Amino acid sequence: MTQPIDIITRAMKDIGAIAAGEVPTADEAQDGLDMLNDMIAQWSNENMMVFYRSEIIFQTTQNQVQYTIGPSGQMGATFTGSIAGNVLTVPANGVTAGGINIGMTLSGTGITPGTRIVAFQTGAGGNVNEGGTYTVSPSQTASSTTITAYYERPLTIESGFVRVATMQGGSSVAGGYLDYPLTVFSLEEYESIGIKQLNGPWAKGIYYQPSELLGTIYVYPNPSQGELHLFTQTIFREFQSLNDTIQLPQGYNMALRWCLAERLLPMFGKVNQVQIGLINAYAAQGKATIKRTNMRPVQIARYPDSLMVGRAKDAGFIMDGGFR
Repeated sequence: MTQPIDIITRAMKDIGAIAAGEVPTADEAQDGLDMLNDMIAQWSNENMMVFYRSEIIFQTTQNQVQYTIGPSGQMGATFTGSIAGNVLTVPANGVTAGGINIGMTLSGTGITPGTRIVAFQTGAGGNVNEGGTYTVSPSQTASSTTITAYYERPLTIESGFVRVATMQGGSSVAGGYLDYPLTVFSLEEYESIGIKQLNGPWAKGIYYQPSELLGTIYVYPNPSQGELHLFTQTIFREFQSLNDTIQLPQGYNMALRWCLAERLLPMFGKVNQVQIGLINAYAAQGKATIKRTNMRPVQIARYPDSLMVGRAKDAGFIMDGGFR
């Protein structure tokens, strides 16, 4: 593991701002941290720099078609939990609202501001297995308390599905559910819907309006049940201090180092044109390597046509909900 100050120090050595054995001054380190946060915020907008997709899980409310997402938004979770070091422990049946997931920011009595869930341990989140343990950052100690968790406002919603409980004899079957794909509407498509409050068994499509602070998700039709599972690009977290822990996949630390060096050249650079060329090349190589790893192949068809014959009547209907 490494920290922002390590990345900043190496980048400044690469551009000749400091010599071997030296460390940045407090002002230089802060300038480097500000630039590092600006750079990773920009990376959040580059599809192939994002190494995984965040899943937003939220239970719809009957007769409600509009929800907010982001800090203090409606889409989030409330649960009981405690933190020891980097481990969040949630007891069985500790979740009172919403669903836990990676990327959520936590708040509550004794919780360090900016604490985020960064990995699953024995807890798997959502409706899989919420009770258990999760990895959080930064490290801290917090006694058992009520925790509120929220999702960052996503840049876009890429895809999703709605999960509905299966019924038998008029009641839901324990643990049984079906997943149906959701259409992500453009603004023009959503505007063309005449009766946006039309009632339906569950949502079949959503429209997302990012806004500035809180995003707004509109569902259609007006659902009586259903749990939304929405997939969005991950937003890289902002580092709160020079000594935060950086936990990214292999290759990111090197890309951060050389790309930061490239960004700091106008402010601090003391190297010649040959060295500048090398820094630019290393930065480009670092990003290109990550993008090759994260690149997703073009999807053609999800299921063979033989499985989809007579979708309205045979088992193929179960696979896609009959909405294709």
